[in-house]
Amino acid sequence: MSGTPQMLAGRVAVVTGASRGIGKGIALELGAAGATVYVTGRTTAPGKLPGTVHATAAEITELGGHGVAVVCDHRDDAAVEQLFTQVRAEQGRLDLLVNNVYNSPAAARWLGRKFWDVPAKAWDETFEVGVRSHYVASVFAAPLLIESAGLIVNVSSPGAQRYMHNAVYGVGKTALDRLTADLAHDLDGTGATAVSIWPGIVDTELLQLVPADDQGRRVVTLPGEGSFDLDAAETPRFPGRAVVALAADADRASTRAGKAWKVADLAVAYGFTDVDGRIPRAD
Repeated sequence: MSGTPQMLAGRVAVVTGASRGIGKGIALELGAAGATVYVTGRTTAPGKLPGTVHATAAEITELGGHGVAVVCDHRDDAAVEQLFTQVRAEQGRLDLLVNNVYNSPAAARWLGRKFWDVPAKAWDETFEVGVRSHYVASVFAAPLLIESAGLIVNVSSPGAQRYMHNAVYGVGKTALDRLTADLAHDLDGTGATAVSIWPGIVDTELLQLVPADDQGRRVVTLPGEGSFDLDAAETPRFPGRAVVALAADADRASTRAGKAWKVADLAVAYGFTDVDGRIPRAD
């Protein structure tokens, strides 16, 4: 289970990039815990992949929270500022910011490529939505989070520590974890803090399109990294349960601040599992 039902009742969260994937899984778990959750994204109508920002908000409400959809392009600083102005006007508080938005379609084009085969625009796409966007959201959220002794969660990756996908991806995730550390440094003494989380292989809507092989196994091969059995992967709700646990932890500023935490390790520490009762491990 994700924790005590309604354990986050009265809390207000923003989850960026929550139309589908990990962001949606986090938003749904926060809703199941009773939070009011503002979910951002650009998708307003289903395309090749299912999911919209409005559908996620509706599911949050069905689970017992209160979902609020905000169509937002996180490359637009004014739109991001307006998001947090809206949260203050409507709720008067913010307890949690989850920086999850990422330009996955752009990143997918360069998987497994050597750095000399990855153009400079890939660097800009990765850092614009995935590092800079997280910084900008954190800047506008900070006054509200300091008032509530709140939390910033940056969705990062073990690619900050070891080679994954390509050089640009790894540098971007390393920069994000450095951002987490420095945000926590600046927030020290305010009661608010920042952490990174590292999900493993997550069976998102995109990976759910991978067909089963002759043995009935769904296997995805990442160039230069190996093959992974998706039936052993995390669901998007598993990192969501990690975020709920962190949000409910009154001691997080003294025990978790500024560091990156594997979701599976947090599951052991806080006593939660994935939806099927497992604690998936990708390493």
